[in-house]
Amino acid sequence: MSPRHVTTFINCRQCINGELVEDQLVVSGDTALIEKSTGEAGGRTVDLEGGIIAPGFLELHTNGVHGFHYTHFDDSESYRQKLEHISKYYVSQGITGFWATIPTVTAGQFQKIIPNLSPWEFSAGASLLGAHCEGPYLHPSKKGAHNASLFLDPSQSPESTYGEPNLSNIKLVTLAPELPQSSALIQNLSSRGIRVSLGHSNATYAQGVEGLKAGATGLTHVLNAMSALHHRDPGLPGLVGLPLSTVSSHPPATPGTEPPYYSIIPDGHHIHPNVVSLLARSGPQKAILITDSIELLGLPDGTYPGHAQIPFNQTKMGTKVVIEGTDTLIGGCCSLQEGVRNLMKWSGCDVAQAVRCVTENVASFMSLEDRGKLEEGRRADFVVLDDDGNLRETWVAGKKVWEKSQTV
Repeated sequence: MSPRHVTTFINCRQCINGELVEDQLVVSGDTALIEKSTGEAGGRTVDLEGGIIAPGFLELHTNGVHGFHYTHFDDSESYRQKLEHISKYYVSQGITGFWATIPTVTAGQFQKIIPNLSPWEFSAGASLLGAHCEGPYLHPSKKGAHNASLFLDPSQSPESTYGEPNLSNIKLVTLAPELPQSSALIQNLSSRGIRVSLGHSNATYAQGVEGLKAGATGLTHVLNAMSALHHRDPGLPGLVGLPLSTVSSHPPATPGTEPPYYSIIPDGHHIHPNVVSLLARSGPQKAILITDSIELLGLPDGTYPGHAQIPFNQTKMGTKVVIEGTDTLIGGCCSLQEGVRNLMKWSGCDVAQAVRCVTENVASFMSLEDRGKLEEGRRADFVVLDDDGNLRETWVAGKKVWEKSQTV
């Protein structure tokens, strides 16, 4: 009998459901999928010398990186080449899958860009998993860095805004639930399998509940560009406190709703570190870390020109980016792996609890069945970390595509 064509990773721990589990990881060389561990080493053996295996990081909210913004569109061929370049950069950050965020642009620009964001596997790079449209159904009072003159009322259908043929490429839409006819829009999107997240909104708690009842399941960069959390008027952030009916012995306070998943920008600028800790601890099964990165992530500090979304110069100072001459934050410039380490430092959680917020929780929110968890039958996309959350290796489809000794 010929030897099994597998690779067995030994002397390691795995991040599973927010806990560190000592076990081998077995990867099929034929299918590049995770196999059930029998406890016996077989085929090729890789000794990780006490390293930690986590699913590959999933970047839910990124507007661009390394000099390229997803609104920078000239033609399909050059756009695809830039996406491939970015996919190689992402794996150096532990990211093995990403959704490209398109912020508020014109309907014409949406319809030029979205056809180029169909899910795609790049060789030795992170997978493009589709598009996240952050707008144009947002509230002007919480526009953030978006161009409010391009905002649309939900009476304009997503078919006419994004283009009917393009909707299959859209996996997530952020919108404001207090806008007229927003519930119908949420139902339309949800019926197509598109996730809806509430954000850039001044909605009340009650309006947020209505959004959840209509089919929304997330909050976008909670507390940023959003109604405030007040002890008598909790606004959208108060939805984080809804009970999990699946684990509670009591019925939900609001029938028919579950607490939403909610994304957090853990850079220390958008939210105070103590509040990041509070949010992550409030819903360890629902919290998601994002970068909200713009194209300046990975570039030197300085002032750079704007683009289709930001018609102003942008000033980058470390992980902070603002519209030149103002305090208005423009997305993020903190990497996802740095965000994981920040959460560990600020909340005192261990690496398994932190990486859950960039892997398993994201996979559950987006209903991914093929990646995001270290389970039999899923793609062997994973990273190797140390106990402090530092990235050592990135593997895509069972092959090592980056290791720490490499120069990015």
